[in-house]
Amino acid sequence: MLPAGQHAGAAPSFAKGADISWVPGMEAQGYKWKDKNGVQRDIIDILKNDYQINSVRIRVFVNPSNDYGNGYMNKDRAAALAQRAKNAGMSVMLTLHYSDSWADPGQQTKPAAWKNYTFQQLMDAVWNHTRDVMTAMQSKGVTPDWVQIGNETSNGMLWEDGSNMKNYAWLVNTGHNAVKSMSTGTKTIVHLAGGDDNALYVWNIGGLINNGANFDMIAMSLYPSASGWNTAVTNTVNNAKDLINRYGKEIIISEIGMDNNQAAAGKSFVAAMKNQIRNLPNGKGKGVFYWEPQATPGYNGGYGKGAWQSNMMPTVVMEGFID
Repeated sequence: MLPAGQHAGAAPSFAKGADISWVPGMEAQGYKWKDKNGVQRDIIDILKNDYQINSVRIRVFVNPSNDYGNGYMNKDRAAALAQRAKNAGMSVMLTLHYSDSWADPGQQTKPAAWKNYTFQQLMDAVWNHTRDVMTAMQSKGVTPDWVQIGNETSNGMLWEDGSNMKNYAWLVNTGHNAVKSMSTGTKTIVHLAGGDDNALYVWNIGGLINNGANFDMIAMSLYPSASGWNTAVTNTVNNAKDLINRYGKEIIISEIGMDNNQAAAGKSFVAAMKNQIRNLPNGKGKGVFYWEPQATPGYNGGYGKGAWQSNMMPTVVMEGFID
């Protein structure tokens, strides 16, 4: 273990990122990616060298199934993927779902092993799991630059205990303190869905702060339609500016995506989001991450917002990251 004062590596001044958590499972299923010229290459190499991606986002479930699409990403597989990214010169965002499968606004299900815990035991479990995952990463030479304490916790986390604001704040604090005990330089993040919904963010982030929660950054998701992305970006940027004014915290967009068959609009959307977040006041805009760009149409029972085609060649979407 690295000493408590250990800092994360130098995070990029602006993260151009991709959540690539499906990559290990897709590789285990035999997927092999090609670049725009039809040349088969490592997906991390393509993202970095063709699209200027400098950061990856990697999720960890607590005790996941071996289902490639909805489980698989335990701490060891996540650490191995993080090591690959670091070896390619990329920064790492760790997303802790604190669940055995997906955590999002509609489901924040406790891990089965934590189901009957008291609230104190639940906080202890959050502390221990957070440190366990950080230890697994550090054993591979990776200290994440960012750690999300939960995923899309728009309605709290670890239901039902963490569905009231006080408990939610205590759980965020526990995760934050666990991260800082391992790496003082790692930024902690609270991530909500619906980045264009200012009322949600003021209620959630304001509620956390009013209940004493400590965290460094606010993260957003945004998945607009091809016809509505301009308005969605405008509203998201205005929301970010309001949050900076209210709370003084840095903003990062940790998930974006658009329908795979709307690639031209998707490229414009990515470029607009990148440029406007990068130009937020006081340098508070810290990055944009595309969610699972390497996914092919219909992967995992129907996901349709990836950036690769069924012929394993990319659409133009990721070109929006190129400056």
